[in-house]
Amino acid sequence: MSSILTLIKEQILNLQLIFRIGLYETKSQYQMHYLGRIWQFLNPLILIGVYWFVFGLGIRGGSPVGETPFFLWLLTGLIPWLYISPTVTQASNSIHSKIAMVSKMNFPVSVLPTIKMFSNSITFFILLIATICIISIYGNFSGLYIIQLPYYLISVYVLIYAITILTSSLAVIVRDVQNIVQAIMRIMFFLLPIVWNVESSEALTEPLVTLLKLNPFYYLIEGFRHTLIGGEWFFDDITYTIYFWILTVIILLIGSTVHLKFRNKFVDYL
Repeated sequence: MSSILTLIKEQILNLQLIFRIGLYETKSQYQMHYLGRIWQFLNPLILIGVYWFVFGLGIRGGSPVGETPFFLWLLTGLIPWLYISPTVTQASNSIHSKIAMVSKMNFPVSVLPTIKMFSNSITFFILLIATICIISIYGNFSGLYIIQLPYYLISVYVLIYAITILTSSLAVIVRDVQNIVQAIMRIMFFLLPIVWNVESSEALTEPLVTLLKLNPFYYLIEGFRHTLIGGEWFFDDITYTIYFWILTVIILLIGSTVHLKFRNKFVDYL
């Protein structure tokens, strides 16, 4: 556990640095584009429109999921995923892409995944607020369930950091890791309840549903959905919540141990 505490301390001591570099990356990402930062919102809006047209109108014929319009059901699962997927992919490459530069200065490389998480959070928060407004207009606002939003935000940040401190460290040593992460994130999109309702699928048996729910991102996607349109508290299924946190801590422990063991040798692998 000492390795986890070491990384937590580094994040806290370098919060100002994380915010400053994260804001710079956000501003510079689309600096040379004619539409500038509009692309930060245009890209996800295009994806939302395409998925709604294909899965909502094309496959489902506009039918709702239970009593929830499919568009809202899709939106509450897709918005978190549009943050999770690119952040995991980009943060997994964060150390390798910067190690040659930061190795020449007194810079804690453990904050590099956090910087990417923060820079992507700005768009995520704006889209999240827009989603809440749209849900309210539809009259499907979750009411009291919204107070558990901070819990799921903390959960998503901790899990992403746990995964990416491991993958970003391994990606310096074995470059194939980055490609593996990209492939897994593409596959995972279709294994999560984002565009289809896993639990109500007649084609899946109970053991298969349980197997899919072992994915910690399943917990987060459903959690954000329950928070935004209501239906369940995070402590209603306390066993599932305990499983999520045990798995997250195990991943973080492995990731922090690997990172601290190899980070002084990262430059040697370039």
